[in-house]
Amino acid sequence: MKADGGAELLRLVHERLDPAAPPPVDASVPDLAAAGPEGRTARTALALREATAATGGWTLLDHPMLALDVAGSTAFLEPDAVVVHPDGSWTVVEIKSFPMLDGAADPAKVGAAARQAAVYVLALEEVAARLDPAPRVRHRVLLVCPKDFSNLPTASAVDVRKQRAVTRRQLARLTRIQDIADALPEGVCFSPELPSEQLTAAVESVAATYAPECLAACELAFHCRDRSRAAGAVTSLGRSVRAELGSLTTVDEVLAAARGEIGDPRDPAVAALRRAAGLRADALESAVPHARTADAPWHGRTPAAGAVPSCR
Repeated sequence: MKADGGAELLRLVHERLDPAAPPPVDASVPDLAAAGPEGRTARTALALREATAATGGWTLLDHPMLALDVAGSTAFLEPDAVVVHPDGSWTVVEIKSFPMLDGAADPAKVGAAARQAAVYVLALEEVAARLDPAPRVRHRVLLVCPKDFSNLPTASAVDVRKQRAVTRRQLARLTRIQDIADALPEGVCFSPELPSEQLTAAVESVAATYAPECLAACELAFHCRDRSRAAGAVTSLGRSVRAELGSLTTVDEVLAAARGEIGDPRDPAVAALRRAAGLRADALESAVPHARTADAPWHGRTPAAGAVPSCR
C-alpha cells in the first residue's frame, strides 16, 4: 500500500474521499524519524504544518506519531497513515487485515476500527488547533482492507463522528491522575522497593472497587475481589447487576429488600426483588408435595437391597 510513495494508497483516498481534487501525482512523503516518542510527535506536527502551508499537492505521512491527553497523562498514538489533501485538510487512514467480501466487512471489526480511528481524529484535532488558521480534520476516515480472498486492496469511507463524540465524552469524564493522587492518604507510597509489610499497608489504605472485568486488566484484581466479597459488595457480580440494583450496594441489603425488611416498594429494584422472591417461594411450595409423593413408597419399611430411595 505504501510502495512507490504510497501511490496506491493515495489513489484510494482520492477515489473514495476527494475525487474533485487533482490526481495524486508526485506526492510528498516526509521523513518522520526522530529520537523517542516526544521527538517523533514534534516531527509529525512540523510535517503537518509544512504540508498544510504548501497547499495544492498531496502529502502522505507514514506512521506519524500523535499525542493525546488522557486524564492528565500523555498517550502516544501511531495511526497507519495520515493524508494531507491539496486543500489542506487531513484524513486518517486505517489499514486492516480482515477482508471486505462483496464490498462489506465484519460489522464488529469495522466498528472497532472506527473507534480506533476516532481516537486518532481527536489527536489530530489537537494538533490542528495549535495552527492558525486551523486546518480541517475530516471525520470520514479511509478503511483499507483486502478485497475478497485476494491480496488486492480495497477501501471504504467510514464516518466516525459518532465514535468521536462518544470518545470525547469518555475522556472528559475520566478522573485526572493528579486528582486521584490528591485523594490518597498522606505519605502513601506504592514503590515495589518497599518492604512487603509497608507495601501491603499502602495497598490496604486505598478503597478497592472491583468488577469482573478487572481480572483481564489489573494485577490487583484478586486482592480487590477478595475485599469486595468480604464486604458483600454487589459490584463483584458485575457492573450491570450493580446498575440494576440502584441504591442497594451490598448483598445483605439485596436479600433484606427481597424479604421486605428494607426498601421503598415503589423502587423498581426493590419491587423486582420482592416479586422474584415471591415467585421463588411459590415454586418451592409447589415442589414440596411432589417430593413427598415420590418418597411415599419408602415410608415405614426398609428398602430392598440395591434400591436407592429418592432424595429429599
